[in-house]
Amino acid sequence: MTRILDSHVHLKHGDLARTEYSPDIVVRTMDAAGIERAVVFAMSTTTSESIAMAERAVRAFPDRLIPYAYALPSYERPVLAELEDAIANRGFKGIKIHAGECALREYIVDPVLALAGRLGVPCLIDAAGNLGATERLVAAFPGTTIIVAHMGQYLCTNGRLIDQFVDLAVRHGNALLDLSGVVLSWKIEDAVRRLGSERLLFGTDGPDKAPDTASHARLELAKIRMLDLSAADRESILGGNLVRLLRLP
Repeated sequence: MTRILDSHVHLKHGDLARTEYSPDIVVRTMDAAGIERAVVFAMSTTTSESIAMAERAVRAFPDRLIPYAYALPSYERPVLAELEDAIANRGFKGIKIHAGECALREYIVDPVLALAGRLGVPCLIDAAGNLGATERLVAAFPGTTIIVAHMGQYLCTNGRLIDQFVDLAVRHGNALLDLSGVVLSWKIEDAVRRLGSERLLFGTDGPDKAPDTASHARLELAKIRMLDLSAADRESILGGNLVRLLRLP
């Protein structure tokens, strides 16, 4: 049976309402969609509070939820100690960065990327379509695995921009592509042909109440299942790649 693991789930979103979802709702959504485990994190809050929220969620569902820490560094407050403690001592498996709340400048995010590489955990980065910044980061930190959220940009309808992010991943072996929020689903098939399925990760970017949390997750799953892929490629994307990346049982 194919293992399904969601690589992109919010305890707190970055929308205007800063919508929060409880761990109970997250797990009920997973159950309804047939998702075994999920990476969870909170944004639109401080790094320390994001760590606390993820920790509480994983404490409630230790066999289902996998914590990432949210990095919200600034020039004056680099947050490296909080991130390192979460990863080294609290079982956190990765770091999330969002360009909507954190400038992807050398003097702000580079120390976070260096820390992730040193500790051997991935960084999931929503670059909000900023191809140049993403290229700089993957080139500057070849020892850090960088997961590019949404194949480059959330709900992107610019096929050329998606192609450019796939090109970037072709050039840089440390770049993986997150498939959540991808509306041009045929571009996923293109990425499989060009990169191989082992560089792609299924995610829902949920929960989302449009139309409801379970339907949203099922639709993201259906997007992968409807593609013209081999069974082996589908299994890798839906869960196998995340199991290997995070060294999960």
